[in-house]
This record gives sequence, structure tokens and C-alpha cells, in this order.
Amino acid sequence: MSNKPGGWQGAVFAPCFIRDQGLLCLAQRTEETMKKGRTHNKAVLKKYFPVYLMAFPGLLYLFINNYMPLPGLVLAFKKYNAKKGIWGSSWVGLKNFKFLFATNDAFIITRNTLFYNIVFIIVNTVAAIAVAIILAEMRHKIKKFYQSAILLPYMLSMVIVSYLVFAFLSTENGFINSTILPLLGKERISWYMEKKYWPFILIFVNLWKTIGYNCIVYMSAIIGFDRGFYEAAAIDGAGKWQQITRITIPMLKPTIIMMTLLSIGRIFYSDFGLFYQVPQNSGALYPVTNTIDTYVYRGLLELGNISLSAAAGLYQSVIGFILVLGTNLWVRKIDPDNALF
Repeated sequence: MSNKPGGWQGAVFAPCFIRDQGLLCLAQRTEETMKKGRTHNKAVLKKYFPVYLMAFPGLLYLFINNYMPLPGLVLAFKKYNAKKGIWGSSWVGLKNFKFLFATNDAFIITRNTLFYNIVFIIVNTVAAIAVAIILAEMRHKIKKFYQSAILLPYMLSMVIVSYLVFAFLSTENGFINSTILPLLGKERISWYMEKKYWPFILIFVNLWKTIGYNCIVYMSAIIGFDRGFYEAAAIDGAGKWQQITRITIPMLKPTIIMMTLLSIGRIFYSDFGLFYQVPQNSGALYPVTNTIDTYVYRGLLELGNISLSAAAGLYQSVIGFILVLGTNLWVRKIDPDNALF
């Protein structure tokens, strides 16, 4: 047989040669793509390295504070013994969770926790949006002073807030009892013994302390809106109230939904300082100030059982997680564009 390329051997080797060349070209292209990818990744890393560096402390804190303690959740299902440690302690199943439901106070603490948080969400959202719109409409230089003044209470420790409240409500030397009530011809009130006033006091104190932060969030969203919408509305004859109801509020909807979902996630939690330190831990006020957090804390002081606290924390987290998922699912069905995820 002929050995020329046109013979049968050429016909056999030609496809092999083409195949080998194709594989070689494919390998070369793959290697070039990988090199380009590595070069691109290095360029991106170099470009955003300062951003990663600034985010590192926050990510480190998030890891240490939120993820490292996760194995400790097993404490909720164990009878903790300090000598044996977390892993050596004996299992008790769901026994620790009975502490939250088997007592006569279970309904009261659950009712108080849910009631206050629902009212906080509604009142704080409405007030924060109103103040944010007012501040956004201001054009005077004193606007910055108002922004700083309204944010200041958020920076204060709840211990300091409790002393400020005490300065107003003290039975003997409080500003209200010694100044305001005598002017109105009213008798002194033992504020820390009268439970009927405290739902309003706690709602007001929480609003005063948190409105600054919520207001800044909403105001930053309002400032980012295109002013062309407002100019067009003004040309069409729309007044300020119409601009607020037809432009500002609808455009704030995604921010409102996001803030509400975040608040719902903590609806089974309560501000410990607000419900424990502000009422001065007064026993007469327990029916209206006792929440899941304060109840567990007082129980720990008496029983010294760490597992019960772990069970309460796990219960609050799971319920909050379920509520966030359920609320977001409901939002996604009604308005998919404004769902959080």
C-alpha cells in the first residue's frame, strides 16, 4: 500500500491529527481563559482591597458574635453542668422549654412582648416617616442641628435613660410631681406603683430613644429620590400634601417593608433595659412590664440555670425567623417587587 498522504494511512492519521490539534487548541484556550480569569480576579481584588479591609472588622465581629456561639445552642437541650462542660452535660430534650410555658406567667409575658413590639412597629414607623419628611423639606441651616438633636437619644445608654425618666417620675423630687401637677392642682402620683400609666410611658420612651435612627434611615431614602418628580407635580398644581401622599410615601414603600420585616424578626425579643431598668424593676409593675427577656433574667437570678436562658433564646430566634419568612412570603405574593428576598 502507498505511504503517501493520499493513501489509506493518510486517511487514518488525518482525523487523528485534526482531533489532536483541536484538543491542543481547546487546552490552550482553556489555559488562556484561566489566566485571564486569574488576572481579572487579581485586578478586582486590588481594586476593592480597601473596601474588603474596611469590612473585615465588621465581618470578624459578625463571625465571633453570631456564628461562633452557634454550637452552644445544644445547651437548650441539656442540663448544663459547669464541671462537665457543654458537651459532657446530660441531655434533657425539650424539658427546658417547659419553663416558658408551664407557669402562670406564660400568657402575660407573651402578651406583653407581642403587644409592645406591635405597637412599637406601628408608632415608630409612622412617627419616623413624619419627622423624616419634615426634615427633608427643611432648607434652613438649623436642619443639621435638628438631625443631631433627634439622633442623640439613640446614642444614650438605657441606664442613663432610666435616670432621666426617674428625674421626671420620682415621687418625691420628680419634675412632674414637684412642678407640673401642683400647677394643675393635682395630687402627687406614685408612678412606680401605678401600673396603668406604664404602657404609655414605655411606648413614649421607646419612641423618644429610637425615632432618631429610624428617621435617618427614611430621610436618607427621601433625599435620594429624583426631585424631577416633585417639580413635575408642582407644575401640575399638586400641593405638598399631595406630593407626600402620591410620590414620597409610595417611593418609600421598599424601605418601609424592609424596616418592618427586620422589626418583625425581633418581635419576640424586648429591649431589656427598657422593661427592666426604666421601671426600676418595680414588682408592682410586673403585669405590664414583664416580658420574655426580663422573666428569663429574673428566673436565672433565682434558679441559676443557664440552659433555660439558652432555650428561651433559641425559641425567640426560631419564632422570629419563621415570622420573617412568612411575612416576606406574604409580601412577595402581594407585591413581588418589594419583597426582601
